[in-house]
Amino acid sequence: MSVRTRFAPSPTGTLHLGSIRTALFCWLYARRHDGQFILRIEDTDRERSTKENVDAILEGLDWLGLDPDEGPIYQSDRFDRYREVIDQWLAQGKAYHCYCSKEELADLREKQKAGGGHMRYDGRCRNRSDAREGVAPVVRFKNPQDGEVVVNDQVRGRVVFENAQLDDLIIARSDGTPTYNFCVVVDDIDMKITHVIRGDDHLNNTPRQINMFAAMNAESPSFAHLPMILGSDGAKLSKRHGAVDIRDYQAQGYLPEAMLNYLVRLGWSHGDQEIFSIKEMTRLFDIADVNQSASAFNPEKLLWINQQHIIAAPAKRLGAELIPYLQQAGLDPAAGPDAALVAEGFRERAGTLQQMAVSARYCYEDFAEIDADSVKKHLRPVILEPLRAARQDLADLENWSRNEISRIVEETAASFEINMGKLGQPIRVAVTGGSVSPPIDVTLELVGQKRTIERLDHALRFIEKRAAREP
Repeated sequence: MSVRTRFAPSPTGTLHLGSIRTALFCWLYARRHDGQFILRIEDTDRERSTKENVDAILEGLDWLGLDPDEGPIYQSDRFDRYREVIDQWLAQGKAYHCYCSKEELADLREKQKAGGGHMRYDGRCRNRSDAREGVAPVVRFKNPQDGEVVVNDQVRGRVVFENAQLDDLIIARSDGTPTYNFCVVVDDIDMKITHVIRGDDHLNNTPRQINMFAAMNAESPSFAHLPMILGSDGAKLSKRHGAVDIRDYQAQGYLPEAMLNYLVRLGWSHGDQEIFSIKEMTRLFDIADVNQSASAFNPEKLLWINQQHIIAAPAKRLGAELIPYLQQAGLDPAAGPDAALVAEGFRERAGTLQQMAVSARYCYEDFAEIDADSVKKHLRPVILEPLRAARQDLADLENWSRNEISRIVEETAASFEINMGKLGQPIRVAVTGGSVSPPIDVTLELVGQKRTIERLDHALRFIEKRAAREP
């Protein structure tokens, strides 16, 4: 039997890290076993489901490359099918109408709470044959009242539930709309889902769903319930930890393969390996290797992994992806070096493409002032003559390349009997406005000869004035 997994988000919100990890594990398991990955949009909650959230889900998955083999399939398009099954179950005695009012159910819960018992629906309408006038009933599934349900979970192992502890679940609301636990069973059967991989917050739903699979004379899929992702403080992951729209990470300049690499390591490992390509993940991933314990979200680790992927990515691709971030920073990509060259030069120092664009600002536009601490430390009168000599030789260069630039700086430093850093750092400060940049030869090549000479001239004038003021 071909492996078929499904990712079934509800468009009542956008995709966050936990949802994406679930989608990734489903996708990887299907790819590893040459199966199919199905995208199902569970939009039966008409009040809270929005087109904007559907678009967010589709855009997030598309950016990450988690392409479905089938879908998106919308539950809202399948209401006739759900009604068909509900009618069959009512006719077969597998479901029944419940006329209990909200007040009656609230009173039941209060009495059960006061008695210290398990709070659940007591089945008072289970064998009722008469309708209550003026009341639109819900439909409940007749859950077995004895025996047990065994979930052989691929992550958590054997988990046993007593049917006596499970109530008769509502499968259709009073307005006729079907409910989540019922719809997923019908969908998983119709879509021939073989493996359900989802968060462990769904584990308590599983015995009810297994009983409904049995009611449809269908074999239930294999289940794997993933442990939660927690914040660094051990609390449930929330917006303040990073449980934000996955597209926010795209906007910050994270690479999709880095996001997937980070998320696959939240609960799964392969020895001590930290960096994985998507091909490696696909080849190595197995749901049986997922840990039972919760994982903690670490933004610093995510940033480090992203930088490793930036370092490894082809410069041409990085350059193409950098352009929107340059524009976002208010820079004109045509007013400076090719973005691929910038990506090549800055990749070692940038955690994200957004950081890279901001750091490369001086390659595309002039700066108003130089960092004060750098000025005080590096643009001193003692460097005036070496800097003047280097400026002249750089201005005379016919081949503006990093090799020639490096030669000039080395020869000038040697002629004044100072080390490279004593000259290179003042040049860096003069040309970039700060004390941090790629290697000086790379930096000047990217800035360009004209801008470099103009900025050196400005720095020389400043040092000359400083020298005139100092005794």
